[in-house]
Amino acid sequence: MTLSAALRERDPSLLPSRRDEGWRWTDLRGLLRVLPEASPQGEAIAPGGPFAACGGEELAVVNGCCESFPALIAMGPGEHVARLRFVATPGAGAHQSKVGVEVEAGSSLTLLESYEGPESGDYVAGAELAITLGEGAQLTRVVAMQDSALSVSISTATLTLSAGSVLHQTVLLSGARRQRHETHVTHPGGGASVRLDGAYVLDGRGHGDLTTVVTHAGPDGVTSQLIKGVVSDQARGVFQGRIEVLAGADGTDARMGHHALILSERAEVDALPQLEIYADDVACSHGNTVGSLDADALFYARSRGMPEDVARAMLTEAFVGEVIDRIGHEGAREVARAWLMRRLRTPS
Repeated sequence: MTLSAALRERDPSLLPSRRDEGWRWTDLRGLLRVLPEASPQGEAIAPGGPFAACGGEELAVVNGCCESFPALIAMGPGEHVARLRFVATPGAGAHQSKVGVEVEAGSSLTLLESYEGPESGDYVAGAELAITLGEGAQLTRVVAMQDSALSVSISTATLTLSAGSVLHQTVLLSGARRQRHETHVTHPGGGASVRLDGAYVLDGRGHGDLTTVVTHAGPDGVTSQLIKGVVSDQARGVFQGRIEVLAGADGTDARMGHHALILSERAEVDALPQLEIYADDVACSHGNTVGSLDADALFYARSRGMPEDVARAMLTEAFVGEVIDRIGHEGAREVARAWLMRRLRTPS
Protein backbone atom coordinates (compact mmCIF):
# COMPACT_ATOMS: atom_id res chain seq x y z
CA MET A 1 0.00 0.00 0.00
CA THR A 2 1.59 3.24 -1.16
CA LEU A 3 0.54 6.72 -2.19
CA SER A 4 2.11 6.25 -5.63
CA ALA A 5 0.08 3.08 -6.26
CA ALA A 6 -3.11 4.80 -5.14
CA LEU A 7 -2.50 7.78 -7.44
CA ARG A 8 -1.54 5.56 -10.36
CA GLU A 9 -4.65 3.38 -10.05
CA ARG A 10 -6.91 6.19 -8.81
CA ASP A 11 -7.90 3.89 -5.94
CA PRO A 12 -8.00 5.22 -2.33
CA SER A 13 -8.11 1.66 -1.00
CA LEU A 14 -4.42 1.35 -1.97
CA LEU A 15 -3.42 4.13 0.42
CA PRO A 16 -1.49 3.12 3.55
CA SER A 17 -3.56 3.11 6.74
CA ARG A 18 -3.13 2.66 10.47
CA ARG A 19 -3.29 -1.07 9.88
CA ASP A 20 0.09 -0.83 8.15
CA GLU A 21 2.77 -0.98 10.84
CA GLY A 22 4.85 1.90 9.51
CA TRP A 23 1.82 4.14 8.98
CA ARG A 24 -0.20 3.69 12.16
CA TRP A 25 0.33 7.33 13.18
CA THR A 26 0.10 8.81 9.66
CA ASP A 27 -3.09 7.29 8.32
CA LEU A 28 -3.83 8.32 4.73
CA ARG A 29 -6.69 5.97 3.89
CA GLY A 30 -8.84 7.23 6.73
CA LEU A 31 -8.13 10.82 5.68
CA LEU A 32 -8.56 10.63 1.89
CA ARG A 33 -11.84 8.94 1.12
CA VAL A 34 -11.73 10.39 -2.40
CA LEU A 35 -8.60 11.31 -4.33
CA PRO A 36 -8.41 14.76 -5.94
CA GLU A 37 -8.32 15.04 -9.71
CA ALA A 38 -4.90 14.87 -11.32
CA SER A 39 -2.92 18.10 -11.18
CA PRO A 40 -2.74 20.16 -14.35
CA GLN A 41 0.42 20.01 -16.43
CA GLY A 42 3.30 21.69 -14.64
CA GLU A 43 4.17 25.09 -16.00
CA ALA A 44 7.53 26.81 -16.12
CA ILE A 45 8.25 28.79 -12.96
CA ALA A 46 10.83 31.42 -12.15
CA PRO A 47 13.93 30.26 -10.26
CA GLY A 48 13.59 30.70 -6.52
CA GLY A 49 12.60 28.71 -3.47
CA PRO A 50 13.96 28.90 0.07
CA PHE A 51 17.53 28.10 -1.02
CA ALA A 52 17.65 30.52 -3.97
CA ALA A 53 20.47 32.56 -2.42
CA CYS A 54 22.67 29.47 -2.05
CA GLY A 55 23.46 29.26 -5.76
CA GLY A 56 23.91 26.11 -7.80
CA GLU A 57 21.88 24.65 -10.63
CA GLU A 58 18.12 24.31 -10.17
CA LEU A 59 15.79 21.48 -11.16
CA ALA A 60 12.13 22.34 -10.62
CA VAL A 61 9.50 19.59 -10.54
CA VAL A 62 6.14 21.35 -10.94
CA ASN A 63 2.94 19.40 -10.24
CA GLY A 64 4.99 16.23 -10.62
CA CYS A 65 6.51 17.20 -13.98
CA CYS A 66 9.78 18.75 -15.09
CA GLU A 67 11.30 19.71 -18.42
CA SER A 68 13.80 16.82 -18.46
CA PHE A 69 12.66 13.21 -18.23
CA PRO A 70 13.78 11.02 -16.70
CA ALA A 71 14.49 13.63 -14.02
CA LEU A 72 18.10 13.07 -13.10
CA ILE A 73 20.80 14.96 -11.25
CA ALA A 74 24.16 13.43 -12.14
CA MET A 75 27.38 14.85 -10.71
CA GLY A 76 30.86 14.02 -11.92
CA PRO A 77 34.23 14.94 -10.40
CA GLY A 78 34.49 18.07 -8.28
CA GLU A 79 32.28 19.91 -5.81
CA HIS A 80 28.73 20.84 -6.80
CA VAL A 81 25.62 22.56 -5.45
CA ALA A 82 22.16 21.74 -6.81
CA ARG A 83 18.70 22.94 -5.82
CA LEU A 84 15.83 20.50 -6.26
CA ARG A 85 12.36 22.06 -5.96
CA PHE A 86 9.09 20.16 -5.74
CA VAL A 87 6.40 22.78 -6.40
CA ALA A 88 2.62 22.59 -6.35
CA THR A 89 0.94 25.46 -8.17
CA PRO A 90 -2.46 27.03 -7.37
CA GLY A 91 -5.12 24.60 -8.52
CA ALA A 92 -2.93 21.52 -8.08
CA GLY A 93 -4.80 18.31 -7.31
CA ALA A 94 -2.91 15.03 -7.00
CA HIS A 95 0.47 14.21 -8.53
CA GLN A 96 3.50 11.96 -8.14
CA SER A 97 7.11 12.55 -9.20
CA LYS A 98 10.32 10.55 -9.44
CA VAL A 99 13.87 11.92 -9.43
CA GLY A 100 17.24 10.19 -9.56
CA VAL A 101 20.46 11.57 -8.08
CA GLU A 102 23.87 10.10 -8.89
CA VAL A 103 27.06 11.25 -7.19
CA GLU A 104 30.10 9.70 -8.85
CA ALA A 105 33.07 8.26 -6.99
CA GLY A 106 35.22 10.89 -5.32
CA SER A 107 32.85 13.79 -6.06
CA SER A 108 30.88 16.00 -3.69
CA LEU A 109 27.31 17.34 -3.91
CA THR A 110 25.32 19.70 -1.71
CA LEU A 111 21.67 18.98 -2.54
CA LEU A 112 19.23 21.62 -1.33
CA GLU A 113 15.73 20.21 -1.58
CA SER A 114 12.47 22.06 -1.02
CA TYR A 115 8.76 21.25 -1.06
CA GLU A 116 6.58 24.27 -1.81
CA GLY A 117 2.91 25.00 -2.35
CA PRO A 118 0.39 27.86 -2.26
CA GLU A 119 -0.80 28.85 1.19
CA SER A 120 -4.36 27.62 0.65
CA GLY A 121 -3.50 24.62 -1.53
CA ASP A 122 -5.19 21.31 -0.66
CA TYR A 123 -3.11 19.20 -3.06
CA VAL A 124 -1.89 15.62 -2.60
CA ALA A 125 1.76 15.22 -3.64
CA GLY A 126 4.13 12.29 -3.64
CA ALA A 127 7.84 12.34 -4.43
CA GLU A 128 10.20 9.40 -4.81
CA LEU A 129 13.98 9.85 -4.95
CA ALA A 130 16.61 7.25 -5.80
CA ILE A 131 20.06 8.45 -4.72
CA THR A 132 23.36 6.62 -5.25
CA LEU A 133 26.81 7.53 -3.95
CA GLY A 134 29.94 6.18 -5.57
CA GLU A 135 33.02 5.11 -3.65
CA GLY A 136 34.36 7.98 -1.57
CA ALA A 137 31.56 10.33 -2.71
CA GLN A 138 30.10 12.92 -0.35
CA LEU A 139 26.50 14.15 -0.19
CA THR A 140 25.16 16.93 2.01
CA ARG A 141 21.38 16.91 1.72
CA VAL A 142 19.26 19.63 3.33
CA VAL A 143 15.48 19.28 2.95
CA ALA A 144 12.89 21.96 3.74
CA MET A 145 9.29 20.73 3.60
CA GLN A 146 7.19 23.91 3.56
CA ASP A 147 3.94 22.62 2.13
CA SER A 148 0.52 24.20 2.50
CA ALA A 149 -1.15 23.49 5.85
CA LEU A 150 -4.05 21.84 3.95
CA SER A 151 -1.92 19.55 1.81
CA VAL A 152 -0.86 15.92 1.96
CA SER A 153 2.83 15.64 1.07
CA ILE A 154 4.84 12.41 1.18
CA SER A 155 8.52 12.18 0.23
CA THR A 156 10.37 8.86 0.10
CA ALA A 157 14.09 8.62 -0.61
CA THR A 158 16.12 5.45 -1.13
CA LEU A 159 19.86 6.01 -0.75
CA THR A 160 22.51 3.48 -1.71
CA LEU A 161 26.03 4.15 -0.42
CA SER A 162 29.41 2.76 -1.40
CA ALA A 163 32.58 2.12 0.62
CA GLY A 164 34.09 5.29 2.02
CA SER A 165 31.12 7.49 1.05
CA VAL A 166 29.71 10.15 3.39
CA LEU A 167 26.09 11.24 3.79
CA HIS A 168 25.02 14.22 5.91
CA GLN A 169 21.28 14.83 5.84
CA THR A 170 19.11 17.40 7.64
CA VAL A 171 15.32 17.49 7.23
CA LEU A 172 13.13 20.40 8.34
CA LEU A 173 9.39 19.77 8.69
CA SER A 174 6.83 22.58 9.01
CA GLY A 175 3.82 20.25 9.05
CA ALA A 176 0.69 19.91 6.89
CA ARG A 177 -2.59 18.06 6.95
CA ARG A 178 -0.33 15.07 6.56
CA GLN A 179 3.39 15.50 5.91
CA ARG A 180 5.92 12.69 5.92
CA HIS A 181 9.58 12.47 5.00
CA GLU A 182 10.89 8.93 4.71
CA THR A 183 14.53 7.91 4.25
CA HIS A 184 15.87 4.40 3.54
CA VAL A 185 19.64 3.96 3.56
CA THR A 186 21.57 0.89 2.46
CA HIS A 187 24.85 1.17 4.36
CA PRO A 188 27.73 -0.95 3.01
CA GLY A 189 30.11 -0.44 5.93
CA GLY A 190 33.64 -0.20 4.60
CA GLY A 191 34.30 3.11 6.33
CA ALA A 192 31.15 4.78 5.00
CA SER A 193 29.56 7.32 7.34
CA VAL A 194 25.95 8.49 7.71
CA ARG A 195 24.47 11.34 9.71
CA LEU A 196 20.69 11.70 9.63
CA ASP A 197 19.43 14.80 11.42
CA GLY A 198 16.02 16.39 11.48
CA ALA A 199 13.84 19.01 13.13
CA TYR A 200 10.09 19.45 13.17
CA VAL A 201 8.33 22.56 14.47
CA LEU A 202 4.57 22.08 14.30
CA ASP A 203 1.60 24.17 15.35
CA GLY A 204 -2.13 24.48 14.63
CA ARG A 205 -3.34 21.08 13.48
CA GLY A 206 -0.11 20.36 11.63
CA HIS A 207 1.09 16.77 11.28
CA GLY A 208 4.76 15.96 10.61
CA ASP A 209 6.30 12.49 10.33
CA LEU A 210 10.03 11.72 10.12
CA THR A 211 10.66 8.05 9.33
CA THR A 212 14.11 6.56 8.74
CA VAL A 213 15.52 3.09 8.15
CA VAL A 214 19.28 2.44 7.99
CA THR A 215 20.45 -1.07 7.08
CA HIS A 216 24.09 -1.84 7.89
CA ALA A 217 25.05 -4.64 5.52
CA GLY A 218 28.85 -4.67 5.97
CA PRO A 219 31.46 -4.20 8.69
CA ASP A 220 32.96 -0.95 10.00
CA GLY A 221 30.16 1.49 9.22
CA VAL A 222 29.09 4.54 11.22
CA THR A 223 25.62 6.07 11.65
CA SER A 224 24.63 8.94 13.92
CA GLN A 225 21.18 10.47 14.17
CA LEU A 226 19.80 13.49 16.03
CA ILE A 227 16.14 14.47 15.72
CA LYS A 228 14.54 17.30 17.67
CA GLY A 229 10.93 18.43 17.59
CA VAL A 230 8.56 21.02 19.01
CA VAL A 231 4.77 20.70 18.92
CA SER A 232 2.14 23.17 20.10
CA ASP A 233 -1.62 23.80 19.77
CA GLN A 234 -3.15 20.55 18.42
CA ALA A 235 -0.18 19.49 16.30
CA ARG A 236 1.17 15.95 16.09
CA GLY A 237 4.79 14.95 15.61
CA VAL A 238 5.88 11.46 14.62
CA PHE A 239 9.36 9.94 14.66
CA GLN A 240 10.06 6.38 13.58
CA GLY A 241 13.71 5.40 13.35
CA ARG A 242 15.08 1.92 12.79
CA ILE A 243 18.71 0.87 12.52
CA GLU A 244 19.30 -2.68 11.33
CA VAL A 245 22.71 -4.33 11.75
CA LEU A 246 22.83 -7.47 9.64
CA ALA A 247 24.90 -10.56 10.30
CA GLY A 248 28.52 -9.90 9.38
CA ALA A 249 28.31 -6.13 9.92
CA ASP A 250 30.77 -6.29 12.80
CA GLY A 251 32.39 -3.07 13.98
CA THR A 252 29.25 -1.04 13.33
CA ASP A 253 28.92 2.15 15.37
CA ALA A 254 25.30 3.39 15.30
CA ARG A 255 23.67 5.92 17.59
CA MET A 256 20.21 7.47 17.49
CA GLY A 257 18.60 10.21 19.54
CA HIS A 258 15.12 11.76 19.40
CA HIS A 259 14.06 14.56 21.74
CA ALA A 260 10.85 16.57 21.64
CA LEU A 261 9.10 19.38 23.48
CA ILE A 262 5.34 19.49 23.91
CA LEU A 263 4.19 23.06 24.48
CA SER A 264 0.44 22.56 24.89
CA GLU A 265 -1.88 20.02 26.48
CA ARG A 266 -3.51 18.96 23.20
CA ALA A 267 -0.32 18.49 21.21
CA GLU A 268 1.05 14.98 20.71
CA VAL A 269 4.33 13.24 19.93
CA ASP A 270 4.60 9.59 18.92
CA ALA A 271 8.08 8.09 18.78
CA LEU A 272 9.42 4.64 18.01
CA PRO A 273 13.23 4.30 17.93
CA GLN A 274 14.38 0.75 17.16
CA LEU A 275 17.61 -1.22 16.98
CA GLU A 276 17.74 -4.65 15.32
CA ILE A 277 21.17 -6.21 15.77
CA TYR A 278 22.25 -9.55 14.28
CA ALA A 279 26.03 -9.05 14.55
CA ASP A 280 28.64 -9.15 17.30
CA ASP A 281 31.21 -6.54 18.29
CA VAL A 282 29.02 -3.50 17.66
CA ALA A 283 28.45 -0.22 19.51
CA CYS A 284 24.78 0.77 19.15
CA SER A 285 22.48 2.91 21.25
CA HIS A 286 19.28 4.91 21.06
CA GLY A 287 17.61 7.50 23.24
CA ASN A 288 14.19 9.12 23.32
CA THR A 289 12.82 11.92 25.51
CA VAL A 290 9.53 13.83 25.31
CA GLY A 291 8.75 16.59 27.78
CA SER A 292 8.13 20.28 28.35
CA LEU A 293 10.43 23.26 28.70
CA ASP A 294 12.76 23.14 31.68
CA ALA A 295 10.92 24.96 34.48
CA ASP A 296 14.12 25.97 36.27
CA ALA A 297 15.64 27.47 33.11
CA LEU A 298 12.40 29.34 32.41
CA PHE A 299 12.27 30.66 35.97
CA TYR A 300 15.91 31.77 35.79
CA ALA A 301 15.31 33.69 32.54
CA ARG A 302 12.20 35.37 33.92
CA SER A 303 13.96 36.27 37.17
CA ARG A 304 16.41 38.26 35.06
CA GLY A 305 13.56 40.40 33.76
CA MET A 306 12.91 38.54 30.50
CA PRO A 307 9.24 38.42 29.39
CA GLU A 308 7.80 34.91 29.41
CA ASP A 309 7.16 34.71 25.65
CA VAL A 310 10.73 35.82 24.93
CA ALA A 311 12.14 33.34 27.43
CA ARG A 312 10.12 30.46 25.99
CA ALA A 313 11.17 31.32 22.43
CA MET A 314 14.83 31.62 23.43
CA LEU A 315 14.88 28.26 25.23
CA THR A 316 13.03 26.52 22.41
CA GLU A 317 15.32 28.01 19.78
CA ALA A 318 18.37 26.78 21.72
CA PHE A 319 16.81 23.31 21.98
CA VAL A 320 16.18 22.88 18.24
CA GLY A 321 19.22 24.94 17.24
CA GLU A 322 21.55 22.06 18.03
CA VAL A 323 20.31 20.35 14.86
CA ILE A 324 20.62 23.53 12.77
CA ASP A 325 24.20 24.14 13.93
CA ARG A 326 25.28 20.77 12.52
CA ILE A 327 24.50 21.78 8.92
CA GLY A 328 27.84 22.12 7.16
CA HIS A 329 26.84 24.39 4.27
CA GLU A 330 26.84 27.97 5.59
CA GLY A 331 24.13 29.32 3.30
CA ALA A 332 21.79 26.40 4.00
CA ARG A 333 22.48 26.73 7.71
CA GLU A 334 21.39 30.38 7.65
CA VAL A 335 18.22 29.47 5.72
CA ALA A 336 17.47 26.80 8.33
CA ARG A 337 18.08 29.21 11.19
CA ALA A 338 15.72 31.78 9.65
CA TRP A 339 13.11 29.02 9.16
CA LEU A 340 13.38 28.09 12.83
CA MET A 341 12.93 31.66 14.03
CA ARG A 342 9.87 32.10 11.80
CA ARG A 343 8.31 28.87 13.04
CA LEU A 344 8.89 29.83 16.65
CA ARG A 345 7.69 33.38 16.02
CA THR A 346 10.68 34.60 17.98
CA PRO A 347 9.85 38.01 19.47
CA SER A 348 12.11 40.82 18.33
